[in-house]
Amino acid sequence: MKLSGKIGVVTGAASGIGMAVSSELAHRGLKAVALVDRSEQILEVASSINEKSGQTVAEPFVGDTTNAAFREHVFDEMVARHGTPTICIPAAGITRDQISVKVDSATGRAVIYPIENFRLVMEVNLVAPVYWAMEMIARVAEQRRRNGLKRWEPEEGVQGSIVFIGSVSSQGNVGQISYAATKAGLDGAQATLSQEAIYHGVRCAIIHPGYTNTPMVRALGEEFIKKNVLPYSRLRRLIEPREIADAICFLVSNSAVSGQLWADAGWHSPG
Repeated sequence: MKLSGKIGVVTGAASGIGMAVSSELAHRGLKAVALVDRSEQILEVASSINEKSGQTVAEPFVGDTTNAAFREHVFDEMVARHGTPTICIPAAGITRDQISVKVDSATGRAVIYPIENFRLVMEVNLVAPVYWAMEMIARVAEQRRRNGLKRWEPEEGVQGSIVFIGSVSSQGNVGQISYAATKAGLDGAQATLSQEAIYHGVRCAIIHPGYTNTPMVRALGEEFIKKNVLPYSRLRRLIEPREIADAICFLVSNSAVSGQLWADAGWHSPG
């Protein structure tokens, strides 16, 4: 799948991997890319990308990725302005880290991970990405039907690509009961959509980054990173977001590559 002239949608684009892949997609010749984030910082990110591109490529949208009406609005606007998006990178994600069960030393009572936090992380990290992916599949399917096409045939060429953002935490990580569960859940979603969406010519893959130099990872603190992350990575450094962005573009553009890609710098859990 050639990237030049295509239309994309990236959520979580105000920082980290989402911002890096948005910039890389614009650099590789996308006609337009929707930059979606709940932070108004997305306006500055879009402006920066457009300035570097020398033209208006990035279209910023501020809103909640878990809101269905907002999701539909983004796709409606992109279709109306540019055409049907055929690249989707739902990168928005959050953490609410806490040990799943911990005994309070003062009271002797066990404290269980708050269910409201689990549900929030599930909505943002698992449910929302799956529905942004399905929204794009639906738009591609509708366009094909308008053009009198039904089941996709190989000679047509790939019609679209989706890349979910997993994590090495999907294999289990202390203190990340909700985050790890959502990232493992994306494995099942990717495996299912890769079988279903190809009917419409859309590929679906997932990348599992290791610890990356993003605000989410930096929030762990330099001491934690130095002690609990770097010694367990073969590179002994954090991965740069641009490195993950490059790997995502590889997944998007190379139709022979399917399924999972581990971009973990050789990291392994100290547990």
